[in-house]
Amino acid sequence: MGNESPVKLHWSFWFVCIIGLVWNAGGAVNYLMQTNMEFVSSMPATHQAIIAGRPIWATGGFAIGVFGGVLGCIFLLLRWRSSINILLISLIGIIVTMVHTIDVVVSEIEFSILEVIVMGILPLVVALALMLYARYAIAKYGG
Repeated sequence: MGNESPVKLHWSFWFVCIIGLVWNAGGAVNYLMQTNMEFVSSMPATHQAIIAGRPIWATGGFAIGVFGGVLGCIFLLLRWRSSINILLISLIGIIVTMVHTIDVVVSEIEFSILEVIVMGILPLVVALALMLYARYAIAKYGG
């Protein structure tokens, strides 16, 4: 046995992983709720515009993004090196679905600046931040 002592996890590791997991779980629930047309009809017109015209490739990207994010955060909590790749795949899924979302946002439908940030920019920022954090955390805490 080596004389290596295990690296103590900083509280921020748990915080980032749990917030990332909750964020992606919310996205997964959102994805599942969008399969219910009654629920979709109760959404604002801007959200309905994104959902109604979403092609299969964008829907697939959405699913890969959110479910990959959930899995990646669980693997990161376990400090598995594969969390980096899964979160990278999740980021790619988000980018794919955002291509469609941005196309709808620049259409003639009026989106508020908050909607543009929450539906267009924030998912990309969070997915990128989680993937980069996974690289950092695995390098620092092992995996």
